[in-house]
Amino acid sequence: MTEDNYNKPTPFTLRLDDDLLELTKKKLQLARYPEEQTDISDDDWSQGAKVNMVKRLADYWKDGYDWRAEEARINAEFNQFKVKVDVPDYGPQVLHYAHHISSRANAIPLLFVHGWPGSFLEARKIIEPLTNPPDSATQAFHVVVPSIPGFGPGDPPTKSGFGPMLTARGFQTLMVDVLGYQRFVTQGGDWGSMITRSMALQFPQHVRACHYNFFPCGPPPWYKAPLTMGRLILSPYLYTDRELDSIKNMQHYQKEQDGYLKVQSTRPQSLGFGLGDSPIGLLAWLVEKFHEWMDVANYEMPDDEILTFVMMHWMQGATPGLRYYKMAFAEEGEFGSKALFTGYHNTPVGLSHFPKEILLPPYDWVAHVANEQFRREHDRGAHFAAVECPELLVQDLRDCFSSETVTLALKLLARRELFYRSSTIVICPGNSGLACRS
Repeated sequence: MTEDNYNKPTPFTLRLDDDLLELTKKKLQLARYPEEQTDISDDDWSQGAKVNMVKRLADYWKDGYDWRAEEARINAEFNQFKVKVDVPDYGPQVLHYAHHISSRANAIPLLFVHGWPGSFLEARKIIEPLTNPPDSATQAFHVVVPSIPGFGPGDPPTKSGFGPMLTARGFQTLMVDVLGYQRFVTQGGDWGSMITRSMALQFPQHVRACHYNFFPCGPPPWYKAPLTMGRLILSPYLYTDRELDSIKNMQHYQKEQDGYLKVQSTRPQSLGFGLGDSPIGLLAWLVEKFHEWMDVANYEMPDDEILTFVMMHWMQGATPGLRYYKMAFAEEGEFGSKALFTGYHNTPVGLSHFPKEILLPPYDWVAHVANEQFRREHDRGAHFAAVECPELLVQDLRDCFSSETVTLALKLLARRELFYRSSTIVICPGNSGLACRS
């Protein structure tokens, strides 16, 4: 493509090759399965994915699941595009994204960024209520849902180094230069949290507020926050029940569930040979995450939904999504992934706390790295909030980005920008200065 092709979106329709679908069925027919040990119960996932569940899903994938019907529904539900952008310090990269424009004059542009092992399909249940709320008094949004490159239909990077920092730059180009949203807000979970945090640090003039349902960070150094450290030491007496549960969730994750993290952040390509060639292997690898990271007592993922999520990685041969971990953990500098755990997030932040989330730190830890202006605790939900409890996340996004505290924080930021930069801050009518389109 020539330089003239940059920043010019073209409509995209998802269509997998018949050859891939036929090959998938053949591989499923030839699958071998491990044997469960006799003393491991049906509800004990401590050794990983359950054989009976994986076999049932594989049989359905082979004989009942209709990808073409699901593909048609995805194309009908999502306004999809691809666009070539020039990512600073990287070069050309083609981005896949969905863009849904609200009819409301005061709609706020919202960038929704998914994680792993999800895809842009995580936004499937929230786009319609966000773009077309039930009444005129409810805040509406223009919703942009990009695919992390290499996830789902997103073209995988052809060179190494494309982690959250560069993804943030690509998505900023998409929002500002391609779509013309000079001011916008963000929602992120999992990698989406890291990407949008990096965006807020790199481009605070464009990212006006951020909402997260996943916000990993550690305790501040004791010499910088002795009271926070003292509270941690006395946590059995001073932490709330919710904070104590969060610590237990984090400890369980670190002890029992982060093995994938070590492999994917060190030798993802070796793992990719197996998961990218075996639909059974990939299915088992992801099904375990869906079970362990969801509030399964309150949401049971339907078989079709599971397989469609798996297909988003199977179509790419799995490796690009695995490789993203290595790229992320290799990032250096003030906007790299490592710095996100300690760098202060001055942009107004809202947090939704779902009880089964794997990494949500105590509130005073967050206060040392984020300008938190909105918080809401829920009694159900986990890592995949937009999938498990979309109505709760939608309401939180509406309330967060229209709350008085976030509005006040934005006004203070605007005044500070005016003072330091002597530039005009554009405040759009009806949306509290959160966002505007050029």
